[in-house]
Amino acid sequence: MTSKERAQLRAQANALEPLFQIGKGGMSEALVQQTADALRKRELIKLKVLLESAPDSPRAFADQLAAATESEVVQVIGGSIVLYKEKTEEDPPKKKPAAKGKPLSRVKAKRAAEARREAQARSQKQSFYARRRTPK
Repeated sequence: MTSKERAQLRAQANALEPLFQIGKGGMSEALVQQTADALRKRELIKLKVLLESAPDSPRAFADQLAAATESEVVQVIGGSIVLYKEKTEEDPPKKKPAAKGKPLSRVKAKRAAEARREAQARSQKQSFYARRRTPK
């Protein structure tokens, strides 16, 4: 990763909120798994190390997490860690949004048909009264 790419990622990470905290329990298998899942979905994540209670330094945690999740450490400042992992083609594709022309459920179709009939009946009723009022 070049320094320009790293600077751009640091700028994007400023707006991020930390997803996970590392405290007195240190690193666990659950933390590694959740971090890997988050990186798969977001590419860029921020973590927070609680400096008073953590058993190790933030830089050590960052290196361990990066090795475990096959990601890159973008930045370690104070207790904040920023990790980046580029999405690969092997990652499962996102679900596509529902098509706009998707058929309605039976209940919704009945309600829509009923609403159309009522609207048509109202317009016919209005036109009937309008015709009666007009002088011949």
